[in-house]
Amino acid sequence: MSFIKISEQSSLYDDLEKKSVHELLVDINTEDQKIALAVQECIPQIEKLVTQIVPRMKEDGRIFYMGAGTSGRLGVLDASEIPPTFGMPPSYVIGLIAGGDIALRNPVENAEDDDLVGWRELQDHHVNQNDTVIGIAASGTTPYVIGALREAQKHGILTASICSNPNSPMSAYADIPIEVIVGPEYVTGSSRMKSGTAQKMILNMITTSVMIKMGRVKGNKMVNMQLSNKKLVDRGTRMIIEELGLPYDEAQELLLKFGSVKKAVSSYQR
Repeated sequence: MSFIKISEQSSLYDDLEKKSVHELLVDINTEDQKIALAVQECIPQIEKLVTQIVPRMKEDGRIFYMGAGTSGRLGVLDASEIPPTFGMPPSYVIGLIAGGDIALRNPVENAEDDDLVGWRELQDHHVNQNDTVIGIAASGTTPYVIGALREAQKHGILTASICSNPNSPMSAYADIPIEVIVGPEYVTGSSRMKSGTAQKMILNMITTSVMIKMGRVKGNKMVNMQLSNKKLVDRGTRMIIEELGLPYDEAQELLLKFGSVKKAVSSYQR
């Protein structure tokens, strides 16, 4: 099959500098409305991936996100939100970005062009067959990501990819390729826009559904969230009130004693 970089095709709009602010915003919003529909088309592949991650994670497997630039930053962002939201240790979902942490804020020249670095970084984390490696690249051609997926696949590790182009080189090394075709960007080639939004949506879907299946949500509540600020302590307290019917002060005391809604409710019911 031929490989066409849809993500690099010319924008459907032109003379952007001549448009009013209102026209720009309406146009961007019009394009953004296409994203959720493109993600919807990928649900079967996302489902397949989540279904295979869960049993691995129950055996202490981890998720590794691999990406460069915007894609790498989104992987790191999603990984960083798992501990406070679901109370999981930070070692379970790990975001690796070409160029290291400095690349989160600053571009690192040529960091993504070495196809051996990603695998070495995975080895530093002692990656194994219980783990899952997910490559993220709008173009589907990032050497840093492709090299990591290629070597992970050789070693029998589950691999997946998130890409904005069909039949990309990256997809060839993914056991479960997720190809979210959002079309040309509003600003030609600016994959931080529709491609980045689609990536963020898919990462949310993967980790949220995995965490639910790992028992980190009860009903529809984040019962394992970290109590890292007053807002979250208040939210947790109100969850306990709803569950046990206790007065506010008693519910909060119970929450702070046990450190999570789940443990507080479980202890009270014994």
